Amino acid sequence: MKVSIIQREIQISEADTIVVNLFDDVTTPSGATGAVDLALDGAISELIASGDLTGKMGEVGVLYPRGAMAATRVLVVGLGKRDGFDLEGVRQAAANGIKQAHKLKAKNVATIVHGAGVGGLDVTAAAQATVEGSLLATYRFAATRQEPEPPHEIESLTIVEFDGSKLAAIEAGSIQAQAIAAGVTIARDLVNMPPNVATPTKIADTAVTIANDHNLKLIVGDRAWAAERNMGGFLAVAKGAGEPPKFIVLEHNAEREDLDTIVLVGKGITFDTGGISIKPSANMEAMKSDMGGAAAVLGAMKVVGAMNLPLRVIGIAPCTENMPDANAYRPADVITASNGITIEIISTDAEGRMVLADGLVYAAKYNPKAVIDLATLTGSCVVALGKGMAAGLFSTDDSLRDKLVDAGTAVHERVWPMPLWDDYKEAIQSDVADIKNSGGRFGGVATSAMFLRQFTSYPWAHLDIAGMALTDKGNALTPRGGTGYGVRLLVEFLRK
Repeated sequence: MKVSIIQREIQISEADTIVVNLFDDVTTPSGATGAVDLALDGAISELIASGDLTGKMGEVGVLYPRGAMAATRVLVVGLGKRDGFDLEGVRQAAANGIKQAHKLKAKNVATIVHGAGVGGLDVTAAAQATVEGSLLATYRFAATRQEPEPPHEIESLTIVEFDGSKLAAIEAGSIQAQAIAAGVTIARDLVNMPPNVATPTKIADTAVTIANDHNLKLIVGDRAWAAERNMGGFLAVAKGAGEPPKFIVLEHNAEREDLDTIVLVGKGITFDTGGISIKPSANMEAMKSDMGGAAAVLGAMKVVGAMNLPLRVIGIAPCTENMPDANAYRPADVITASNGITIEIISTDAEGRMVLADGLVYAAKYNPKAVIDLATLTGSCVVALGKGMAAGLFSTDDSLRDKLVDAGTAVHERVWPMPLWDDYKEAIQSDVADIKNSGGRFGGVATSAMFLRQFTSYPWAHLDIAGMALTDKGNALTPRGGTGYGVRLLVEFLRK
């Protein structure tokens, strides 16, 4: 969908569908909505008076001008209550409007910037949220199936603004939104792909494209490369894999050591059978999403490159399958990670922390100001916080923790702080190694974080995104399937 900006009165737009808005306390429309109401001889006011148009969030009223305007239809999206209206409200309203337009087979949509007028929001931020909500809501995965006819697509979205002094701010917000949506799309696509397509090699190929598009430095390490660096955890999981493993490193501003360095590490298990500790067959197909952390890191790196953020940002994605095989690692094996820590294997299904261990050790070479890892790590996190609600956040640095909480709130990709007490280490003590890779069922979300902490030597945050990378319900901004969770959160954190 092509996005453009034009200075014009919305009621004279040549688009087939125009979108305006309404708070739930409005009795007489004003601004752009009032101008459209006047052009329609008070039709919007009549619907408000009759109670057929309430302005509540989620509502989309449809009016047909019948020649009074060039547009075929007018959509009035509800903004809900004025008190507390924020950028998430903008994203939701934009998403509701564009989805209704799509349902009505619109081709060219014109919209005002929601929230930038009587809503009182910053113009650039509101424009970004308007475009972001529209683009995220219209995402569609190009599934490998036969269609009776090509799926309908909206061809263009035009942001219409009467005040010329606001155009530059709107343009800036629109550019940011398009970069972010492109990053989210990559993450969603990778999670939605079948695991025989989204292999470690495919993810590496995606990294190559990102690097080429945005002038990023790229390393794609194979088994031999990882062996040279003593990455015992990563290689142990990869032992049973039929697909070649790839240890991916993307670097933005690679040579700028004078800049603050932030490292992002994403778990990249492209399919998780559980290995020798094999999972039940029911719902195992969802384990194609076990590389959601790596997908988010790649998506975020694309946005970082497109925005050319004034930071040195490193994205690390250790990618492999976890498969049962004659060569696969076993319970009771003892593995040595790249920092020399020995690990007793209790469950081969606790594989994500094994690959992350070597990723976190590798991150130290960049002397980072902070390291953030993302992983669909434990079912315990879903039990604790609920599916699709929030990621569990563990951190060794209170400032880093607070900044991530604020970033998650701003973009509605929420995180919730969890305890990282030293007491949790007792559960992963081993009689035959330094630590073991599973502390059992109770406190599993925290003991897994404590395991990872043993491989950090810098301010660090761990995001357990289990239950966030894949949705079977969808919502206004996210269709069913891969959510792209983490991309917008990371970008917001890095921008601020």
